[in-house]
Amino acid sequence: MAKLLKPALVLSALLLAGCSSLNPLNWFSAHRMDIQQGNYVTEDVVARVKPGMNRSQVRFLLGTPLLTDIFHANRWDYLYRIERPGKPLEEKSLVVYFNANDQVERIEGQAFPALRPQLDASNATGQVTQ
Repeated sequence: MAKLLKPALVLSALLLAGCSSLNPLNWFSAHRMDIQQGNYVTEDVVARVKPGMNRSQVRFLLGTPLLTDIFHANRWDYLYRIERPGKPLEEKSLVVYFNANDQVERIEGQAFPALRPQLDASNATGQVTQ
């Protein structure tokens, strides 16, 4: 009996070590991925868009807009949505308006916080400022 017990314990220990979670409730649930849709636009990039820029300059900074409407040719919509399991839904919307000369007139909406801290231009040592 002792000879059979030892291999059974080793086998069960190996099987449990292979599990990523030891919570039995998570063993049989399906994996859910984060679902991202749209343009991830950050505040530091939006700050670089200035009135008077043309459409190609805006496209270079912000990317191709998610929505360009033929009925509202003077605006570009940048939308972003992310669904994460167990977390609230996040949605951001940014609209860039152009004048008749295809130059930026104004920007409305919200963007995500900058991914990295900004370097202060007056700080010659390259230290990060908060």
